[in-house]
Order: sequence, then C-alpha cells, then structure tokens
Amino acid sequence: MSTLEIRDLHVDVANTDDASQPIEILKGVNLTVSSGETHAIMGPNGSGKSTLSYAIAGHPKYRVTSGSIMLDGESVLDMSVDERARAGLFLAMQYPVEVPGVSMSNFLRTAATAVRGEAPKLRHWVKEAKEAMTELEIDPKFAERSVNEGFSGGEKKRHEILQLGLLKPKIAILDETDSGLDVDALRVVSEGVNRYKERENGGILLITHYTRILRYITPDHVHVFSAGRIVESGGAELADELETNGYERFTKTTAGA
Repeated sequence: MSTLEIRDLHVDVANTDDASQPIEILKGVNLTVSSGETHAIMGPNGSGKSTLSYAIAGHPKYRVTSGSIMLDGESVLDMSVDERARAGLFLAMQYPVEVPGVSMSNFLRTAATAVRGEAPKLRHWVKEAKEAMTELEIDPKFAERSVNEGFSGGEKKRHEILQLGLLKPKIAILDETDSGLDVDALRVVSEGVNRYKERENGGILLITHYTRILRYITPDHVHVFSAGRIVESGGAELADELETNGYERFTKTTAGA
C-alpha cells in the first residue's frame, strides 16, 4: 500500500508584471490518495488543478511556499524531479512535449531502466512493450518514431498511458488526459487507466473539466477545486451534480469568501 499525502499546500508562480509580487495559485490544499483509489479533481479553468499536478511532479515554475507533500512518509519536496519518478510518482501531462531525435522505444526502455533500477532484458522488454502497445491499439511503427513528434492529440495521450502501463508507478497523476480525445480514443485510454489500477493497485489522481471520462473511469472520490483549494468532496454523485448544474455555486462561494 502506498499513500500520497498533501497537507496545507500553498504554491505560487512568478508575476510577469511585477517580479516582487508572486501570484499565489494554491491556497491550502489537503488531499490523501492511497493505493487502489481513484480521486477525480474537477473545477473551472484557472482554479489551480494543473498547478497541483505540476507542484507534485516538481515543475520549477511552481514554487511551494508552505505545506507538505509526502509519499509513503517521505517528503516529495526534498526530491528532484527524477527522484520523484523513481519513488513512484507519474504525471501524464495535458500537453505532452515532443522530443525530436529520441525514439519511443529508446525513451521507454531508458525510463523503465531508471525506475526499475536495471535494464529490462531485451527479449522480455520487446514482448512486454509490444503487448502493451497492442492493448492500447498503437501501431508498432510508432516505436521507432521520435517521442510525440508529429503525433495527433489522441496518439500522444495513448503513449502517455503506454508509459503508465510500462513504468507501473505507485501513484498516477493524470492531468486532463481526456482533452482532445475522440470517442474511440477516450475509450482506449480509459481502458488503459483501468488496467493499470487493476494490475498494479495504483492510486489515481484524475484531473478533468468534464464528466465524460468518468463514464469509463469510476471515481471513488470527487473533489471540487475553486480558487486554489478543494471546496467540496463527495462520491461519484458529486460529478453528476456538476454535469447538471456546473460550478456556479462553488465559484460564487469562493468569490464571496
């Protein structure tokens, strides 16, 4: 069992208009994600959802000013980005970056070597990667293409979930993985996430605007983000309420506060 614990987390970013006055984005986030749990973070644009994911992963743009992020009792904030990945954290980005000149096959095997502590035996690795690509309906030819270069949005997201399945992290943070996906790609990607949870008993932090992905990935907990903090938590029924009524009652409350 693994646990990601976030306590009273405050995060700011640089103010491009006035460097002496950083902008606070997260304003006291509390959240616990354990193995086998799926937590959906929902909220309007600009509420801080993606900032939370980047702060956990260690993006240098986002500065933690107070609070803590603990993974299995160890401070994530004391770790470099690569140390966080080796410790068992995984981030599927909203906008996966292109890496020209690095093939998908080399990238994936290098990443697996770093996480596992030794290079997977080539014969076993080829079989493992091929099976994972087949499950996600990825053409084997993509293995020799540069990472994400020239990929469609759906292809990039499938390859993010391919990494998830091969790296087998303790906790997976999925930042708007459903954005830009058509119906078929959404189904395939969601099935990949569900396989990861079932096989690895992984914890999932799923960040999304919409409930459509939650028709495929059933959350155990739903949290509403507004103005840099979680303002309400509940079960899957909370997502249904948001689908019907939107975020207005939550944004009004935080605006008043």
